[in-house]
Amino acid sequence: MKTELPSQAVEVDANQQQLPTSVKGAGIGLRSLHYQYIITHKPQVNWFEVISDNYFGDGGLPLYHLEKIRQDYPINLHGVGMSLGSTDPLNQDYLIRLKKLAARIEPDWVSDHLSWISINGHYLNDLIPLVYTEEVMDNVVSRILQVQEFLDRPILIENPSPYITFTDSTMTEWEFITRLVHKTDCYLLLDINNVYVNAINSGFDPLTYLDNIPATRVKEIHLAGYEEKENYLLDTHGYPVHPPVWQLYEEALTRFGAVPTLIEWDTDIPSFEVLMAEANKAEQFLEKVS
Repeated sequence: MKTELPSQAVEVDANQQQLPTSVKGAGIGLRSLHYQYIITHKPQVNWFEVISDNYFGDGGLPLYHLEKIRQDYPINLHGVGMSLGSTDPLNQDYLIRLKKLAARIEPDWVSDHLSWISINGHYLNDLIPLVYTEEVMDNVVSRILQVQEFLDRPILIENPSPYITFTDSTMTEWEFITRLVHKTDCYLLLDINNVYVNAINSGFDPLTYLDNIPATRVKEIHLAGYEEKENYLLDTHGYPVHPPVWQLYEEALTRFGAVPTLIEWDTDIPSFEVLMAEANKAEQFLEKVS
């Protein structure tokens, strides 16, 4: 069922200062712990990315710091709340706030996950995986098309990090994603850590995944660290990027080119210098294919 979204006019200040544009090279996920360091020291970072949902207020310190940093750096918006795989109606208030934020920050890209988080109006504190069937495909396609029409821009969809597979699935994740982007004309945020974690947990070849992703659709890459459990890998975003993920990243760049790449670190966040070292390492890989 298609949800009718209201048209939403967004006012933009014609006298707004010219902002840095064009995300490229290696970037870092912006977290509140590092606001003051960045504003004071203005480190040589190519770009930042923020969790959109944290900046939906009409004011307050988070938005103040974000706009302050935006004066010096390009910033992308990465959300967790679209719930693109849900059968609930699309959250109109969420999309209105996202559109206002995008007008304010002027990101290159707005992204979210191939997952769902809501059911019957109740929201879960996790990204729930999808069953890869034709019926689910039709539902997600409809919702992405509506979101893109409302935001008046294509969006990026991030590949998920599930810990289960469904016997009802009729296609692989990469087949589902490939068909999805062609049906919606959206693009991909390819999380290399997720690909590796899923490959180990589910027993497929990660290179097969990369070989079957449409190269021209990959517009951003994420790198992060996982935690080794007894029988599986857990995608925590709380560690440095592990060597096998760096190796898979290098393989990805040979296929997709020098795609802008973000270092994500969401738990046990270290000093900014540690994140900068990770970004510099990614930059070295990018320079090889530039």
